Order: sequence, then structure tokens, then C-alpha cells
Amino acid sequence: MRATATEIGVDPLDVRRAVHAAGLLGAFNAAGVLAAADVHVARRLGALASGADDDEALLAAALAVRGPRLGHVCVDLATIRESAAVDTEETVDLSGLPWPDVEPWLARLATWPLVAVGDDEAGVDRPLRLIGTTLYLDRYWREERRVAEDLAGFAVPADAVDEPLLAAGLGRLFPEQTDTRQALAAAAAVVRRLTVVAGGPGTGKTTTVARIVALLAEQAAAAGQPPPLVALAAPTGKAAARLQEAVRGAADDLPVDVSVREQLRTLEASTLHRLLGWRPGSHSRYRHHRSNRLAHDVVIVDETSMVPLSQMARLVEAVRPGARLILVGDPGQLASIEAGVVLGDIVGPTTEALRFGPETRARLAAAVGYDVTAENPPPRAAVADGIVVLDRVHRYGGAIARVADAIRLGDADAVLDVLTAAPPAEARWIATDADDSESKAAVATIRAEVARFAEPVIDAARAGEAAAALEALGAFRLLCAHRRGPHGVAWWTEHIEAWLTEDLDGFAADTRWYAGRPLLVTRTDYALRLYNGDAGVIVSTSEGEVSAAFDRGTDIARIRPGRLESVETVYAMTIHTSQGSQFDTAAVLLPPPDSPILTRELLYTAVTRARERLVVVGSEESVRGAVERPIARASGLRRRLWGA
Repeated sequence: MRATATEIGVDPLDVRRAVHAAGLLGAFNAAGVLAAADVHVARRLGALASGADDDEALLAAALAVRGPRLGHVCVDLATIRESAAVDTEETVDLSGLPWPDVEPWLARLATWPLVAVGDDEAGVDRPLRLIGTTLYLDRYWREERRVAEDLAGFAVPADAVDEPLLAAGLGRLFPEQTDTRQALAAAAAVVRRLTVVAGGPGTGKTTTVARIVALLAEQAAAAGQPPPLVALAAPTGKAAARLQEAVRGAADDLPVDVSVREQLRTLEASTLHRLLGWRPGSHSRYRHHRSNRLAHDVVIVDETSMVPLSQMARLVEAVRPGARLILVGDPGQLASIEAGVVLGDIVGPTTEALRFGPETRARLAAAVGYDVTAENPPPRAAVADGIVVLDRVHRYGGAIARVADAIRLGDADAVLDVLTAAPPAEARWIATDADDSESKAAVATIRAEVARFAEPVIDAARAGEAAAALEALGAFRLLCAHRRGPHGVAWWTEHIEAWLTEDLDGFAADTRWYAGRPLLVTRTDYALRLYNGDAGVIVSTSEGEVSAAFDRGTDIARIRPGRLESVETVYAMTIHTSQGSQFDTAAVLLPPPDSPILTRELLYTAVTRARERLVVVGSEESVRGAVERPIARASGLRRRLWGA
């Protein structure tokens, strides 16, 4: 049942309550639409203007402040009445709030002293910017505008490409596969300066990256130049470490010159913060910027879907004009927790289509040996010449692939059909009631699944077999949408430890560092070479003590538990945290259908964490609600790149 704004009103002593807020600001704050910070910033802005008492203008300003906090770059005042939600896990009916009429509201804002109107930057310095029906904070308007301009500047052909050498390299690196999207993406990265290699998990994005670097190294050698200086980067330390491991691992199997293989083996990846030169005490200032560019010839960024607008603005301004920029990621996954949905905006509409222009089509056809004109529908954009969406899944197939494709296409009926008919060894759906947060079916299923997979971890950990314990740890993970509450990680972790104590002989989670405790690193520790999102396990030692074991790819690190500052138990983890990870079996616990964070991208991200087997626990209403509700983040970047 949906609560009304009055019924869900914020308690007077709640920290979300803005003291002395009156008028529209007070009403929207009491309903939970605006946080106290939104109200206070808007009131402070109003105090700078002669129209400080303009209630409707102050509401618009507060909504613009609210937007980036919730992932929006701007606020569309024409649709905010229908799209607004409260800062709570409850669903609240906001139709009774005193929303202003749109046209008079916009007209009022256009004359407010703190609002600049239009896209012209010359001679205008205002804290708010009104573009059509969308209102921006000035900072985000400038960043969005500059990202679009910088990306358009990179979206040009590369100079001096040896096309016969490229064709020969593709034939060698993609034997009998030059007609695949992977080969096409590699070719595009050589002939263009901006390339987007998009695709879901298991489509070969990182192996394509290794081949791109090899092709560029061969081009440089043929031109008598030194090997290109390549930067590998990702938003998180975990993603960077996996990118580095994948590229180095691919080098062993590539038919390339010894010098090229050695370059691939020695490439190091870093976080974007480290690449740009993060400055302590600042979240937005870096050592490398428009006046102090990166020295690299090629900058490759993995997991770009997690990069927010502000960080993308810092990246594109730091890459030197003559360099190549290669963005890798899955536009179907969850976007950054900060403002923007940059990768989705860049890839744009009709993501499966190839939209190359005539010149690029001709160069790519010469490289791959076939005509690529068959898939070139409108719309067109300058960035389109470098966008290739990989469409062949190598990591998983069967029911998981069919569910993922149906989710991405927004076909809820197909999702339910596959989940219902799939063999239990591939996918299983435990249907619950929409309003039953602790259904017996869900509890029994998760309890049985956890016990089956936790026992090998605990047995190996007790025996001191770190490698076996870590391998068993990656076999299963419970994924939750929420962190707290009956559908959250904390609730299920507490119950899972209690179940294991009852179900497994000799097991007791009675100490902090018990053997078999699965760990999740929650903050990067460069001294220990542990990255946010790394998983480990507590194992027994021959001395009768315990150590924390983490897989670093080339070896297993054993660390004294007392040195770990930021870890938590990880029988369950949030879907957002699971990005970049894979598990043999993923059990996905869906919240009620009215959960504000239940979206298509959330479900897609969860489903594609499974390599071999998928378990979905939730109601039909929750599955349909997720599939039919794509994330709707307010942003103007797609319009700037692709037009209206």
C-alpha cells in the first residue's frame, strides 16, 4: 500500500528535517523529496538574490541541488512531478504536493537573477543554468558541455595507419574470426582516436584490449617509432587489478613479436585517481588537467559504466589531443553512484547497431575483409564511428544468457518464461509473494544454497588450505539490492552465520576472526595491495593461529588479521558492490516491486554475475517491476552527442 506524503512526513527531530523551512521548501522537505541540505543550499542561494522570497524559484533551485545527490546531472522540471521519489525505501504518493504549473514556473525562473538561460557561455556567470525545461547547477552544466566537446574532439580519424599491416595483424590475432565484433572493435581502435568497446560480461572486452595494444605496437614499430606509452585504468582498484591480470594473461597466447609480448606482460593498471594524480584533501582536483596533460599515447579505461560525469570531465581534459582514448564497459550495468550515466549517453540509442560513417566504413572494410555497411541505421553522431558493441558471449550461455538478453531488451514475459522453463542446473526461480519479505521458500532456499557452498570454504580454511578455500569462496554469492532491512546484506549475513552454526558440525562464528570467515575489503589499502571489493577468507595456520588469505592472481597473500582496517563479512553483498565480479552460482534476492532501487540495470547486473547457475528469489511483480523500469537519470550528454 502506498503511503501519502503526509503519512510519511519526517519526524521533527529527524536530521532530514530542515529547521524553519517554510512554504514549498518546507512541504517538500516534510514529504521526504528534499533533504535538509537541499533546502539550506537553496535558501542560501535565494539570500544572494533580490527575489529571495520567490517560493517557486527556491523549490527549483533545491531540486537542482538534489539531482546530483541522487545521480542526476540536472532536473527536468517538466517531468519531475512524475519522476520524483523520496529519500526512503518506502514508496510515497507525491501527487498531493503543491507542484507548480510548468510553464509559469519556467517563465519565472528565466527572470530570476541567479539563473542563466541558454547554452551560451559568453559573459554569463550564474549558479544555475536553464536549458529548455532542464535546470542545472552551473558546475554540472559546464562539465557536461566540456565532456561533449572533448569527446567530439577525439572522434576523428587516426593519422598514418598502415592499413595492409592492420589487415594482416587482424588475420593473425583473430584467426578465422575477422568477421566478429571483437575484430571490428580492434580495427576501429587503430583507425580512430576515440573508441568505445561495449558489451556484456563474457563478450571478450579485455581480451580485445590486449589485441588492440598489440596492433598499435605493431603500427608504431612499422613507422620506426618507439612502442606507444599505454595507460590502463579503471574506476576502482579491483577493476584495475583485473584489467591488468587479463591483459598480461592474454599476452602468452598471442602470435606477436617477443617485444610486443613483453610490453603486454609489463603493463600496469591503476585507478583513475592515481592516473590523473589525485591530490589529498580534494575530490575534484588532479595533477593532470588541460594545462598539464598525460604523457600517454593510448589511454584505456575499463568499467567505464562506473565513471561519473565529473571524473570523465577530468579524464578527457587530461588526455593529450594526439592520443587515443579507448573506453571499455557495459552500458547495461548499474551506473556510477555519483551524477551521470556517461557510458550509456556515449553509446546512445540502438546500442546493437553499427553506425559508422562512409570513411570509417571503407577503412574498416579494408581491414576486416568484409562490407560493414549492412548495419548503419540512423541516428548518427561523430562518436558513432568508434562505437562497437560486442554481441557474442564466451563466458556463459544457456538460460543465463537468455535471461540477460531479455532483461536488456525490456521483455519481462521472456525473462519469466526462461526462468520458469530453464533446467535447474542453469537457472532457478523461487517465486515469493510480493509483500512477503521473509517467505519460507526464500529462507529455505537460501539456507540450503549457503550451507552447500560454505561447507567447502570452512573445511579448507580449517585445514589451512588457502587456495582451496579461495576457490570455493568464488563458487557462490548471495546478492541483495539493499544493505539494510529484511532484503539487505546485514540482515541476511547475521542469519546465515546463525544457520551455519546450527547446520555445520563444529562451526561457530563466536570470534571475529574465525576460520572460514569470508571477507570483503571495503576500502583500498595500497600498502597491503588490497583493493575495494577484493574478497578473501580467514584460514588456519600451522602455528595454531589464523591469517587472512587473498588471491592476487599470481600468488596468494597471507595477512595478519590485525592489519586489516576495512573489511566486512561477505556471505552476502550488494549488487552494486558485485560489479566486476563473477561467481559460479549467483543467488539474487529481489526486494518488493515498489522498492525505488529495483531497476532493469540492477537486475541485469545481478544476473550477469553468474557464470554457470542463477537463482532468483522474488515475486513475479518484482521481476516485472525491475525489467520494466530502466534507470531514468536526468542528463543532457546524450542530447549533446546525438541530438534531440
